[in-house]
Amino acid sequence: MPGATGEDLEVLLEVAVRAAERGAEILRSYYGKGGSGPAGDLRVEEKARNDYVSRADRESEEVIIETILDAFPSHRLLAEESGAKPSAKSDFEWIIDPLDGTTNFLRGVPYFCVSIACLFSGKGTVGVVLDPLREDFFTSMAGRGAQRNGESLHIESDVGLAGAFLATGFPFKAHPALESYLGIFRDAFLEARGIRRCGAAALDLAYTAAGVYDGFFEFCLSPWDLAAGCLLIEEAGGVVSDLDGGDSYLERGSVLAGPATLHREMLEVVGRHTSEKRLAECLR
Repeated sequence: MPGATGEDLEVLLEVAVRAAERGAEILRSYYGKGGSGPAGDLRVEEKARNDYVSRADRESEEVIIETILDAFPSHRLLAEESGAKPSAKSDFEWIIDPLDGTTNFLRGVPYFCVSIACLFSGKGTVGVVLDPLREDFFTSMAGRGAQRNGESLHIESDVGLAGAFLATGFPFKAHPALESYLGIFRDAFLEARGIRRCGAAALDLAYTAAGVYDGFFEFCLSPWDLAAGCLLIEEAGGVVSDLDGGDSYLERGSVLAGPATLHREMLEVVGRHTSEKRLAECLR
């Protein structure tokens, strides 16, 4: 596959959909076996403080990777649990989160998803986010729009912060960023209709693309949290950036996303409290 245009996109998306469906099947088979007691079949481990992985994450990731490499054995991979599997010459890279919202999953909260994206030369080509319990399927192809269960998604550009319904995530892996985050949260809270923190960034981004949420902001995420959901928003007509308005959100991990007007206003809010440089300095 020499490029990522035309029919190539459809082939990439077909594989991404099949991989997500296989991963979701694994998650459904384990859901409800964790709870707050002994992990049992899930074999839960704490990778870092407040950051968990289970047998469900690993098995979902295994079948996703198997599906992708069966179709594209030379492509590079970046997956949450197994890390990077580089290929020296491929311009294609798959960004995989086999279970975004692991803590929700383990505690029986029905808000989690599979997230898969494919990049070509660092740019998103296709993205898939799948909610396994609701079978809510979000797909996108670069330059060809975004869909939810086959229906096209379109973000209204003139939605602003006043009266907006926002999604966010707390920086639980980056406590030094908390004060800056809380300043932004406070300013947004005083203008917005409401703010929700549900615990699965990829699904939050997908629902932003679908207009359930008007916008999304969060610090210190990983590429697998962002790649598919951000492409969904862009292809639905929204704007995605880092905290400075740039395009380094996959590398830096902090993101603002939503309609053009809301995005512009959120950049102003963020600028009162932090920047990419200041955030990096406080996290050293």
